[in-house]
Amino acid sequence: WSVYSKPVPANSRELWTLFLQCSCITAVIGGLFYNWMFASLEYSWHLSTAMAISFSLLLLLTLFLVHPARCVFSMIMPTLGTKQGRKLLLSTCVMVAVVNITPNITSNIRTILQVIQCICKSSSESLLNSTALLDRASWEFGDASQKPIHSINIHLPMNGHFQFSLFKNSTLIHQQLQLAGEKVGRDFLAVEVLVKDSVQVCNKLVAGFSMLYLCFKSTWYLKNYLTNLRFDNFYITKKLERLAVDRKAAHLLAGPPKNLIRPTGLRLSRGEAMLCLVQAMLLTVALLLLLLVVAMDHCAFSVADTAVRRAAAFSTVPVTLDIKYRAEMEILPFLYKLFQFSQKISLQNFEGHYSHNLNFSSAHCRISPPTPPSPSVLLVVGLLFCILYTTVFLETYAQRLCRKIAGSFFESWEEKRALHLYKKLFRKH
Repeated sequence: WSVYSKPVPANSRELWTLFLQCSCITAVIGGLFYNWMFASLEYSWHLSTAMAISFSLLLLLTLFLVHPARCVFSMIMPTLGTKQGRKLLLSTCVMVAVVNITPNITSNIRTILQVIQCICKSSSESLLNSTALLDRASWEFGDASQKPIHSINIHLPMNGHFQFSLFKNSTLIHQQLQLAGEKVGRDFLAVEVLVKDSVQVCNKLVAGFSMLYLCFKSTWYLKNYLTNLRFDNFYITKKLERLAVDRKAAHLLAGPPKNLIRPTGLRLSRGEAMLCLVQAMLLTVALLLLLLVVAMDHCAFSVADTAVRRAAAFSTVPVTLDIKYRAEMEILPFLYKLFQFSQKISLQNFEGHYSHNLNFSSAHCRISPPTPPSPSVLLVVGLLFCILYTTVFLETYAQRLCRKIAGSFFESWEEKRALHLYKKLFRKH
């Protein structure tokens, strides 16, 4: 670390050590950069490889030749544990959820629509077939109603058959249902592609902005560290303790003021604790929104699975048509009023029993099985959120590490900052 943080290597051995250190760092960062672009941001492997190689070469030259750049780059690592690093991890969580959960939801919704389409198709076919039953019953009943009239030759009525105007073009119905199903499927596919593309573009923008902001944040910190003696200067460091001992003023640090803390201690100031709580609440809101998407995935699978099982278990509905017909003729009905006398002649008794089964599902329907939620996606998202919650409480310590890194790169300036803090404490005392 002493070689890495030196402004200029002292000899050729330190020079080659620095070059080897920078090469190892750029090789690791280049591999992570390629994996991030190809796997997370879903760029093509050609572009990812070219960008990773170019970025690695540029980073190697910058780290090897520019001393402040090494300091800024070193501070980027702990800065990943702060708010900007959480933004990168959160964008990764959103991308994982959209790429893996959204297609699963649309697939299950498509299964539900296929079940509805199958029920409509099967029930329409069965209903059209039932009209043939009514047609047959009407002709048999019409024939039976005319036979006795013909036998006695009294009066010939009109044709007693019922005339049905039936729509029997089942092919047209099937075509309409097929076209409606295809249209709904295309609409869902278009929505799925639109959501996925929109989130992917937003994720790329957020990721690029976050990376740039990480570099800006580290540069801004180093600039303030080197130009403002009061900036982030409230730590009891070893240089401050040595300075107080040399000037015989160790009593200044015996009972340190409340606004001073030790950088190696675990105690958080009141402001740091409140900031951690606020960041944890904001992260919880994001977690609840993501859990809502996960709940929608489970709900869609549950509905699709229930629809498929219930559709397969649909029983046929029996439809029964009973016709009972009796025709009588009464002779001289006025005699019944005078002499309580009447004679009835039975002309025809007709009984017909017709049955048909209405089917609401068919084995010929093409229904894709419901897709269960992937447990690996939930595991990845859960692990990422555990890391996110960890960074909330480690953000303060990451900032302290940034100060220590800057102090190791610029030791002479760190002594000036310690002297400034000592004079401030001396004046207050």
